[in-house]
Amino acid sequence: MFKFNTHLRMLKAVDIHKKYGDLEVLKGINLNIKEAEIVAIVGPSGAGKTTLLQILGTLDKPDTGKVFLDITELSSLKEKELAKLRNKEIGFVFQFHHLMAELTALENVCLPGWISKSNDLELKEKAIGILKLLNLNGRDSHLPSELSGGEQQRVAVARALINSPRIIFADEPTGNLDTKNAEDLHQLFFEIRNTLGCAFVIVTHNEQLARMADRTIVLQDGKILKEI
Repeated sequence: MFKFNTHLRMLKAVDIHKKYGDLEVLKGINLNIKEAEIVAIVGPSGAGKTTLLQILGTLDKPDTGKVFLDITELSSLKEKELAKLRNKEIGFVFQFHHLMAELTALENVCLPGWISKSNDLELKEKAIGILKLLNLNGRDSHLPSELSGGEQQRVAVARALINSPRIIFADEPTGNLDTKNAEDLHQLFFEIRNTLGCAFVIVTHNEQLARMADRTIVLQDGKILKEI
């Protein structure tokens, strides 16, 4: 039906430092993410988890240090090249789904594909397939207001998957869901990894999700305290 990239060799962060004003948020982070690996990033509020996620996902830049996707140093790319890479190779899922209220579930999923100028007919066929994979059969014509919270977040996951990303970054993806929907979404991440070979890096306070991950990275005061 559709093919996903599975050749991610490594996402690598080398000596990442980041300040906001006088506040040093990240203090020398070194980190590798392997192909199809699910990694949880945990730690207290203010530890630098979201900042690290945004830098790894190219939404922000480090003050010093480098991030590589395979052999490509991301900071060496021009903004247009970086935006193209981000659109094609990286997916994002946030605590709040950020769906466009006036668009249907199908149209929301198609948005990144439209940005990358994909063939519209093929894109919609692929989007319907992903929605089906995420147990959203028959919901493609519904507006976000007509979907439950769990369904809205699954639409957001489908949107993250539409361009066949090699890695998905998720920031507290279950933080706005009840226990049952959170558990369902946790399981879905692993099904996606097993079916499509997509790596996940997930910032979470959810202990259950952290325990399920292949590896858990504990941040404290802007440094990696330990890996589990």
